[in-house]
Amino acid sequence: MIEEHLRGRLNGALMRVAGLVARTGATPNTLTLLGFLGMAAAGVLCAFGSFLFAGLVVAASCVFDALDGALARVTGAASLYGAFFDSFLDRYAEAAVYGGLVVYYAGAGTPWGVEAAFAAAIGSLMVSYARARAEGLGVECRTGLFARPERIAVIIIGLVTGLVFPALVVLAVATNATAVRRLLAVRGATLSASRPPRSP
Repeated sequence: MIEEHLRGRLNGALMRVAGLVARTGATPNTLTLLGFLGMAAAGVLCAFGSFLFAGLVVAASCVFDALDGALARVTGAASLYGAFFDSFLDRYAEAAVYGGLVVYYAGAGTPWGVEAAFAAAIGSLMVSYARARAEGLGVECRTGLFARPERIAVIIIGLVTGLVFPALVVLAVATNATAVRRLLAVRGATLSASRPPRSP
């Protein structure tokens, strides 16, 4: 997955930056919250049609999102609650941007935009839910291309270039396809696990 590839390449740089951030006394949860507030602000900007600024704010928010985990490792502050808090706010952060786009397209009288934004939001949430629910059942579920980093990358590109509607169409299709793929992957994994062993 792209997420794993990027994480491996950027991990060293993130750890060095996190070491500098640690000197300020900031906590990982503070960075998580700042990243969420940035995404919420981007959602407001989307609602007003300020797509370029929204894209720049989303990109800036990603810095906080990338650094919170690195800071937790550097400071030894990693915790189960911190991981949950991060994932919890990530869902609201994405929803804020999609919600802003729904408001914008509804105000502009563009039903196709509303539907694309809504479908993209549902797909994004279902991709995350599928993984969380599967792992709660003890099944690893990382299949599919459109995990959060890929989704955020498409959102940023769409907002910065002004190609917002095409980006939403891509997200609407790809996220729901990824969710279905995860459904099938979990089905296969659970069926094989429950199948009785063959007699010799």
